[in-house]
Amino acid sequence: MFASLCIAMALSQHPNNASLEQHYAPHTIEHAGRSYGYRLLSPEQSEQRRPLVVFLHGAGERGDDNTSQLMYLPIRFVRDSHLRDRACYVLAMQCPRDDQWATYNTRTTSPTNPTDAMTALMAALNEVIATHQVDRSRIYLTGLSMGGYGSWDLAARHPELFAAVVPICGGGHIDTAARLTDMPIWAFHGMDDNVVPEKQSARMVEAIRQAGGTPAYTTLEQVGHGSWHFAYGPQGAMEWMFAQRKSGHSEPQGNAQPSPTDEASSPTGSSN
Repeated sequence: MFASLCIAMALSQHPNNASLEQHYAPHTIEHAGRSYGYRLLSPEQSEQRRPLVVFLHGAGERGDDNTSQLMYLPIRFVRDSHLRDRACYVLAMQCPRDDQWATYNTRTTSPTNPTDAMTALMAALNEVIATHQVDRSRIYLTGLSMGGYGSWDLAARHPELFAAVVPICGGGHIDTAARLTDMPIWAFHGMDDNVVPEKQSARMVEAIRQAGGTPAYTTLEQVGHGSWHFAYGPQGAMEWMFAQRKSGHSEPQGNAQPSPTDEASSPTGSSN
């Protein structure tokens, strides 16, 4: 209910008061006897292949309404000037309340098998790639909080698939670092995050650097768990992300700082 209210409040700021449901078509996919809902934003029909953004939401948006996962990033592709004119696909699956994108424990190595929710996400991703005009050199992965953990996990499982990854306020298993050395990565974390400690991102970034990679990492002073407001804002990672292709990448500037105007324009709410 709270998430739906936040979406409605945010949409009221859009000049056309457009409905997210009109932009994001509902879909379902089956895995292990269970239906998983996802939404897909599609660009105007064209013979030209378009980028695909895969978004992993946080724990607070889990459920089965196939709507709550549209907060934070998907809504920006409808509302915000720096994203709404991007001709791209956006895939946003909803994780059930009793599952998560990735299992994580600092005392263990990465699990061999993905969670059911991650397996269903990969099935949906493969379906979208097979049935739409997706530019396979420009598939991007990003997520926040629980979705940040999921981004690290999925990128390590399929480094050949993604042109860039933007993990926000999450963490991962450092034993996967060697798989991510060639991946364009820009991670974000608030220094005052009391939900997911900043060290969770820092240890992944350091492990990848030790393995020979060059991930960018922006820490945000006086920012708590909501570091995605800056990362997805006009001064964040989105322009850099869309510039990446599988054939090569440019380096982001990792010392950017949040602006008060960007923070104020972000939708309210919380995610874990």
